[in-house]
Amino acid sequence: MQHRSVGDVMTREVVTARPDTPFKEVAALFHRNDITAIPVIDDQGRPLGMVSEADLLRKEAVLPDPEGRFPGRWLDAGDRARAEAETAGGLMTSPAVTARPGWSVPEAARAMDKHRVKRLPVVDEAGRLVGIVSRRDLLEVFLRHDAAIRDEINHDVLGQTLWLTPGDVVVGVHEGVVTLRGRLPRRSLIPITEQLCRAVDGVVAVHAALDWTEDDTDPHLEHPRAYRAAS
Repeated sequence: MQHRSVGDVMTREVVTARPDTPFKEVAALFHRNDITAIPVIDDQGRPLGMVSEADLLRKEAVLPDPEGRFPGRWLDAGDRARAEAETAGGLMTSPAVTARPGWSVPEAARAMDKHRVKRLPVVDEAGRLVGIVSRRDLLEVFLRHDAAIRDEINHDVLGQTLWLTPGDVVVGVHEGVVTLRGRLPRRSLIPITEQLCRAVDGVVAVHAALDWTEDDTDPHLEHPRAYRAAS
C-alpha cells in the first residue's frame, strides 16, 4: 500500500519573512500572495515561528472604540507585547511546529490537531525550510476517484496483503465510503480487513458485512465450524 506523504502534497515555493520584517511588509506579503500566514526564518533558512492574519489583527483588537464607548480587548502581558510589535519577530508565534517531508498525511493531521494550527512548515534533516503544508493540502487525499480507491483495496489490501481469492470479498466505493461484502477464511481477519481498508488514502468510512468460515477467536472451540457474522 502506497500512502501520500507530506512531501507529495506540500507547497514548495514558500513566502517567508525575517525577524526584522516590518509589520506593514508582512501585511503586504499576505495581500500580494493571497495567503494568511507565513513562516519567519533565520539566516540559515530554519523556521523560528509563524505569523498569521490573527497576529496582525490583534493590533486592531486592543484599540479602543473610536467613539470611546468600548475599551480595547484585554490581553495578558505576552499577547499585549505581540499586539504592540512592529516586526515579524515580535508578532510571531514561536517556536514553530514543523513537519518532515516523509510524514504521512495522518501524521501531519494529528500534529495540526494536537497543536491547533492550520499549517506546518516542512523542514529537512538540518531543520531548513523546504515547504509548507496546510489543512487544504491534507484534504486533497479525499479527492481521489472512487475507482482508484476500489482498485487499490482489491489489489493491495485483499490481494497482495491478505492473499484472498478474487471474488471472496466484493468491494463497493461511493463518495469515498467503502462497503465490503463476502466471506473471509477466518473471523479474526474481519477487523484487520476493515482497518487496512480505512488506511487507504481517500477512504471516508468502511461498512463491512462479512461472513467467516472458521471462528478462530473462540478459545473454547476445539473444532471450529462455519459461522455467520452478526449483522
